[in-house]
Amino acid sequence: MGQYKRVKRELIHKGQIVEVYSDTMHLPNNHTAQWDFIKHKGAAAIVPVDADGNILMVRQYRNAIDRYTLEIPAGGKNPDEDMKTCAMRELEEETGYRTEHAEHLIDLYTTVAFCNEKIGIYYTTELIPSKQHLDEDEFVSIERHSLDELVEMIFQGTIEDAKTIAAIMSYKAKRNL
Repeated sequence: MGQYKRVKRELIHKGQIVEVYSDTMHLPNNHTAQWDFIKHKGAAAIVPVDADGNILMVRQYRNAIDRYTLEIPAGGKNPDEDMKTCAMRELEEETGYRTEHAEHLIDLYTTVAFCNEKIGIYYTTELIPSKQHLDEDEFVSIERHSLDELVEMIFQGTIEDAKTIAAIMSYKAKRNL
């Protein structure tokens, strides 16, 4: 397989969450091409399991797909924040529960074709009641579902969020080890 080389990277748009670039790439066949690249600051997510074995989920509106989704708590990393700290912070912010102990499940890149967003996914079974700290533009409702219900929702197409699918299936596999 030949070499790819980035010849030029031009910032097209700098947003609050992402930066959009146009990359000029030298291809293995000696041609050049323009590729889109989205730079993301990174994120983390957590599978919060309550004392009854139910998983706390957040339902929220997602502008990109113009509908509500059911997801695990997640969010973008703050500067100099590690993924585990981010996951634990997002748990409290979004659900009103905190934890002092989280275990790593998996890391994943969400869209390798054009974005470098990497999400660290954790789980916890030690939930401590606290208080929600939602962002000004964040409106979420909390739901509790059994693992089996969530797996069924994945296969029915009710849950389509990639990080949530990966997290739920990874947690199920880990639990069955």
